[in-house]
Amino acid sequence: MQVTVRVERSTGTASYSVDTKAQQTVLDVLFYIQNELDETLSFRCSCRVGMCGSCGMVINGKEGLACRTGLDRLGPVVTLQPMRHQGRIKDLVVDMGDFFSKYEAVRPYLTPRPEVQDPIVASPRSKLREAIDLGLECISCGLCLSACDVMTAVPEFLGPAALNRAYNLIADVRDDARDRRLAVVGQARSGVWQCHTHMSCVEVCPKNIAPTRAIAQLKQKLIVRRFMGHRERPIPKLQYIVKEGG
Repeated sequence: MQVTVRVERSTGTASYSVDTKAQQTVLDVLFYIQNELDETLSFRCSCRVGMCGSCGMVINGKEGLACRTGLDRLGPVVTLQPMRHQGRIKDLVVDMGDFFSKYEAVRPYLTPRPEVQDPIVASPRSKLREAIDLGLECISCGLCLSACDVMTAVPEFLGPAALNRAYNLIADVRDDARDRRLAVVGQARSGVWQCHTHMSCVEVCPKNIAPTRAIAQLKQKLIVRRFMGHRERPIPKLQYIVKEGG
């Protein structure tokens, strides 16, 4: 099948006619265009198996990973655009600096509680682990930020990925930076209250993560904190320590 690939480049839209093969992906076609038709075309990629997240772009109007999007379901005309809400460097390559700045704002690393001397591991079968299991697979591809409707009106919004990471750490009983993170995600202009639960981020996540669920949990925690005050979380009890054999 011959496919017309329209790429929104830095200098305008360019069209390429490509004879496709079975099981080809958008990334395969981009490599073909770069190698055979136009060596100046720029795009990002790395692992080619949907794990690094670097080949994110807008494909026929919807965010996706080029390496995981098959041509056979896109039709005879394929339109490729750079991700939204992020400055373009060249062609399909965007500046991820703002995405990672927002990620860094929530302190995306565990801060151990000082009174915990020995390692504490939450069993995979415990409720402590179940609370965050769904959000741990984020590959920081930026597709959710690109698809987020709020970003158009509120560029300061932290975005789904950063807030999802914040919830994963706030829900971790071993962490000591809960209050600092809640203060960041609770800010009026950039925090969780800007999210209107349109679910756009959920629709495009390649790892089937639901950032809106994490954001809803953060809103709940902020409300409880506001009306019930700060209450120190207890250190996990022994039943949450993983013993030999689970």
